[in-house]
Amino acid sequence: MHQSGHPSSRRQLIVNGDDFGFSSGVNQAIIAAHERGVLTSTSLMVTGDAFEEAVALAKAHSTLAVGLHLVLACGRSVLSPTQIPHLVDTQGSFSNQPEKAGLYYHFNAAARRELPLEIRAQLEKFRQTGLPLSHVDGHVHVHVQPVVLHHLVRLAKEFNIRFMRLPFEEASIAIQADRSEWITKRLLSFVYAGLRRYGKRVLRSQGIHSVDRVYGLLHSGRMTEAYLLKLIPLIQANLVEIYSHPATRVAGEPDNGIGLGQAERDALISDRVRIAIQHQGFELTNYCHLGVVRP
Repeated sequence: MHQSGHPSSRRQLIVNGDDFGFSSGVNQAIIAAHERGVLTSTSLMVTGDAFEEAVALAKAHSTLAVGLHLVLACGRSVLSPTQIPHLVDTQGSFSNQPEKAGLYYHFNAAARRELPLEIRAQLEKFRQTGLPLSHVDGHVHVHVQPVVLHHLVRLAKEFNIRFMRLPFEEASIAIQADRSEWITKRLLSFVYAGLRRYGKRVLRSQGIHSVDRVYGLLHSGRMTEAYLLKLIPLIQANLVEIYSHPATRVAGEPDNGIGLGQAERDALISDRVRIAIQHQGFELTNYCHLGVVRP
């Protein structure tokens, strides 16, 4: 049995769109991929420029599961700079260097004291939307940094966090699907495998769940139709999340800087991708629909 309580022979796939609320173009792409394609889930940036629009769209599409996309790097805070001066600059912006930010959060005592304040504020802002919290993940995966993860876990019961994303995918599969940057893919896979092992122990201790594999990290910003058509038949795990960053370009809006947003949106709407998912025996689902067995 999976920790989710489903028989191992049952294949379930969550298709998530990150950065919901970042811009109207991202919102439009996520909704289009849900209405017309295979996207079942999304992760909301509560400090995004198009946050209010995203919430309204989510409420109009009740079949779309919505989680929190925790922002502690490469974005803005909920709290003011005077409340968390060791986390953000005077404009309320976090560092644009997530790796350095993670180390700073770990080793700076003042930053560690302020982290739970901002994490709580983002969870509270999500709760105020009235949307059910599907899951929690993090912008540029900062949520898997041990110091951040521990703060999230401490707030799990209060905010009913049942699932968290722990990025992990096999480098061999990613390289077989696309050989570009294969050294980087192996290094990232090694680093995140360690973070996942640690994260699973932490989550398990509090009855929080994760899926078997999460695909998207090793080819981030390039989850195109061609790549997905190669990736999906290679997946051996039965409880899986695939995430990407669909976007539609809108004049005057900032780019979320991830990569091929339009191509990623088109991939999620592709009939060929839907057929590939069906051929591998996957049932499309989301975190809200996963039944969990409490320890």
